[in-house]
Amino acid sequence: MKSRFQRPSRALALARTACMCAVLTVMPLSTFAATPLTLQAATQLAVDRAPMLAARRAGIAAAQAESDRAGALPDPTLAIGIDNWPVTGADAFKFSAEDMTMKKIGLRQELPARAKRQAQRALAARGVDEARARDLAEHLGVRRAAAEAWVDLWTSQRELDALQRLRDQAALAARVSKARVAGGGEPVSDALATEAAVLELDNRLEAAHATRTAARAALARWLGDMELEAVDPPDFRSLAISEARLLASVDRVAPLLAVDAQVETAAAAIDTAQAEKRPDWSVAASYGQRANGRSDMLMLEVGIGLPLFPRNRQDRGVAAREADYQVALATREDLRREESARIRADIARWEGLKRQVALYENSVLPLAGDRSTTALASYRAGGELQPWLASRRDELDARLAHVESLGELARTWTALAFLLPAEDRP
Repeated sequence: MKSRFQRPSRALALARTACMCAVLTVMPLSTFAATPLTLQAATQLAVDRAPMLAARRAGIAAAQAESDRAGALPDPTLAIGIDNWPVTGADAFKFSAEDMTMKKIGLRQELPARAKRQAQRALAARGVDEARARDLAEHLGVRRAAAEAWVDLWTSQRELDALQRLRDQAALAARVSKARVAGGGEPVSDALATEAAVLELDNRLEAAHATRTAARAALARWLGDMELEAVDPPDFRSLAISEARLLASVDRVAPLLAVDAQVETAAAAIDTAQAEKRPDWSVAASYGQRANGRSDMLMLEVGIGLPLFPRNRQDRGVAAREADYQVALATREDLRREESARIRADIARWEGLKRQVALYENSVLPLAGDRSTTALASYRAGGELQPWLASRRDELDARLAHVESLGELARTWTALAFLLPAEDRP
C-alpha cells in the first residue's frame, strides 16, 4: 500500500517541476533584474572582450617575428656532384679514366650588401609600427562603437520613462472620464477619446520596448549576452578635451594612425629600393676527390653582383617607391583635412545640441508640463476635455523631441570624447 501512494506524489513533483521550467522558459527577460552598467565600464568590457583586438595582437606578433628575421644572411647552399665525368667514347661513364674526373662537395654563401640588409630591417620595423597603429585604431573603434551602443540603450530608457509618465497621466484622465460618463455629466465620446489617448501611449510604449531590446542586443555585440541597464551617464554638456587640443592631435585619431604608419613604411620602401643598387657578394668553397691516387683539389670562389644597368632596373624601382610615397603623403593630408573638418563640425553640432537641450529643459518641458497639468486639473474639476488632449499631445511631442535631442547630444559627445587614445586624453 505504501508504494501505491508514493507513485502519485512523485508524478506530482515531476509535473510541478515541468510547470516551473515552462514558466521560466516563457517568462520575458524584462522580468529579471538588469545589470547596471556605466559608460566607462561598458567601454572597458568591450576592449577586454573584442575578438578583433586579439586578432590585432596576433598581427603584431606576426610582424615582430618578421622583423626579427629581416636582414639575416640567407642559408648557405650545399653542393654535391661529379666534375669532368666522360659520358661519350670508349671511356664513357668510367670514373677513373679521366684525370680531371672527381667527386665534389662544396658550400656557397650569399652575402647581400649591408645597405640592403639594413634597409630590410628598417622596412620590417615599420611593419611592426603599422601593426601597432592598426591595433590602437581598433581599440579606439571598439571603445567608440561600444559607447554609442551604450548611449542608444540609455536614450531608449529615457524614452520609456517619459512615455510611462505620460501614460500614467492619461490613465488618470481615462478614469475621471469614465466616472463622469457614469454620472451622466459627460458624453461617451469624451471617454472614448481618453481611452484612445491611453491606447496610443501603449502603442508607443511597445515600440519603445522594442527599441530598448534592440539597443541591448547591439550592446551585447560588444559585451556578450547580458541583460544590461545603462546607469550614471557622464556629463554630456562638458568635454574634457578642447577643440584646439583635438585639432592639434588630429594625427592621433583612429583613421590617421594607420595612414601615418603607412607613410613611414613607404619611406622605408624607398631606402630598400635604393639599396638594390649596392652589389651583393658570395663566397664558395668545394673539395674534389679524384680516383687512382690522383691528388685531390680545392676550389675557392668569390663572386660580386654587377648592377650595370640601373637606369632600366633599380632606378625604375626607386621611382615606383617614390611615387608610392607621394600617394601616401597625399592620402594622409586629405584624411587630415577630412578629420579636422569633422572635428569642427562635431564641435559645432555639440554646442548647438547643448543649447537645444537646455532650452527644452529650462523652458519647453516645464511649460508643456504645466499646461498639461493645469488642463488635467481643470478637466477633473468639471472643465472640458479638449484642452487637456491638445496640451497632452504637445507635451508628448516635446518630451520625445527632448529625448531625441539628448540622444544626439550624447552621441556627438561620444564621437569627440573617444576620438583620441587614452594616453592622449587629459
